[in-house]
Amino acid sequence: MLLATPALEAPVFLSAASPESTMPKQLVLTEADLASRWAMSPKTLQRWRMTGNGPTYLKLGKRVSYPLNAVIAFENCVQHVSTSKRIPGKAGAA
Repeated sequence: MLLATPALEAPVFLSAASPESTMPKQLVLTEADLASRWAMSPKTLQRWRMTGNGPTYLKLGKRVSYPLNAVIAFENCVQHVSTSKRIPGKAGAA
């Protein structure tokens, strides 16, 4: 017995004049960009992703990128005024 399947709808493509195409793209850094910004090895960032440390990231397929706003937020959270104190009022402050 064959079951009837609904017809698939044709994909919708955005035209150049559509509102979605005029929205600003979010700035992102590649793994190499962020490693360079922080003067560290890309391997460190890879290890941080495995352990859940570091800024949030996007992963599409094998491509990893870091939203700039997430990088800046992470940098703000790890600021210190001395070796024993974080900056007051920052997230995660002791």
